[in-house]
Amino acid sequence: MDAATTAARATSDERLADVRRQLDEAETRLAGAREQVVVTEDLAVLQEAGVYTYRHPLTDAVGYRSELARVSDSIKAMTRKDGGAITAATGWTVNGSAAQGRAMVRDFSKLMLRAYNAEADVQVRNLKPYKLESSTARLEKVVATIERLGKTMDIRIAPAYHRLRLKELALTADYMEKLAEEKAREREEKERLREERKVEQEIERERLRLQKERQHYANALASLEASGDLDGVARLREQVDDLDKAIADVDYRAANVRAGYVYVISNLGAFGPGMVKVGMTRRLEPMDRVRELSDASVPFNFDVHALFFAEDAVGIEAAMHKRLGDRRVNRVNHRREFFYATPAEAREHLAALSGDLLQYEELAEALEYRQSHRDSSGGATVMPSSPA
Repeated sequence: MDAATTAARATSDERLADVRRQLDEAETRLAGAREQVVVTEDLAVLQEAGVYTYRHPLTDAVGYRSELARVSDSIKAMTRKDGGAITAATGWTVNGSAAQGRAMVRDFSKLMLRAYNAEADVQVRNLKPYKLESSTARLEKVVATIERLGKTMDIRIAPAYHRLRLKELALTADYMEKLAEEKAREREEKERLREERKVEQEIERERLRLQKERQHYANALASLEASGDLDGVARLREQVDDLDKAIADVDYRAANVRAGYVYVISNLGAFGPGMVKVGMTRRLEPMDRVRELSDASVPFNFDVHALFFAEDAVGIEAAMHKRLGDRRVNRVNHRREFFYATPAEAREHLAALSGDLLQYEELAEALEYRQSHRDSSGGATVMPSSPA
């Protein structure tokens, strides 16, 4: 093999090695890009499901307001003259005049910065937390457009300034979500306090009623004792003892906040056959709570599958929620106690936690729903489908 052939093969081998190296680098970049796509798609799925991901996690809305104020001050500082919000060529001349060149560059820079800030302000004003990605992408396009249009004079938005405005967008989205979250918690706390007041008022009314009734029987008992009616005394004393037990039960319910009624209910017409609500109430009349849940916010009344008293209703409720945790309808707000489960499935879990169930209705009566949707010709009822 002559020297020319050897040299040619060596050159060919070097080129092949270079191509292979470039191919390896491309495959590495592609793998990284695919990972990024997966992360972005996962984030989009979570956001679509209502699971918001905070970019700058802070404790409360006040913290976000403070951080936004700090970022806003930094933005204002950079937009002032020579603040560094935009960069441009320094040696530009017009008709050989450096002064005219600087003036032209300055005017074009102001125009470009004004256009960028106008778009950034629009995105902030119209921002929705779950539209942050599209708002960010829009601002990125504006930066690229300005750089393309200002290429001749080397005009571009300073990366540091662009990062500030992107941070402003992210903080605004976080602030809006945190504010909504705090308002939701506040509403739920008010609802909890209202429910507690109703329980306290109900217990107090029942206590007063029982005490008043006991006083009547005690007065009658005293009269019978004075007259020597032993049979009447024995009969009334038994009734007084029953009332004392009832008063003790009411006092126990007032003192023991874990005691109450566990319920499993469903609403066939509103949510279909594959969803139940599992909760507890401390009401002395638990059906009052079920009737409240069947208010105008749902088209049909809830059906009760189980409703029973338990010394530790709070514990049973928590255990049921844990068992059905992977079937939660609302995975963000756990006070929404709805689950993708049939009444029969809920019964299995409830029986395992509370032992034998004296009464459990698996079939929802759904009287109003069935009457409303009864087929006029064949009398068949159209059943709603379960969520996938």
